[in-house]
Amino acid sequence: MARRPSPQTSALLMALARRPSEWRYGYELGKEVGLEAGTLYPILKRLADRGLLEAGWESEPPAGRPPRHLYRVTASGERAAAELMAPPAHAAPRLA
Repeated sequence: MARRPSPQTSALLMALARRPSEWRYGYELGKEVGLEAGTLYPILKRLADRGLLEAGWESEPPAGRPPRHLYRVTASGERAAAELMAPPAHAAPRLA
């Protein structure tokens, strides 16, 4: 990542990276990280456009419910999340 993402973007990427092989849907993610749809979905789209997430449609939704859009972190997204969790390289060590 060229620059540090917003706290909302960071929270979302790290939530997805905690369960990297699992497909997640937006409503669940929004509840987990405390984001409303108007903030959540633009971030998900941006992360997918940058190759940090895979996005797709639910293949077999329950009867009577439309398919949901699902998201899963990519290997690049996992690396970006790991970078977010690492301390900044320029941080001076703390003295005891």
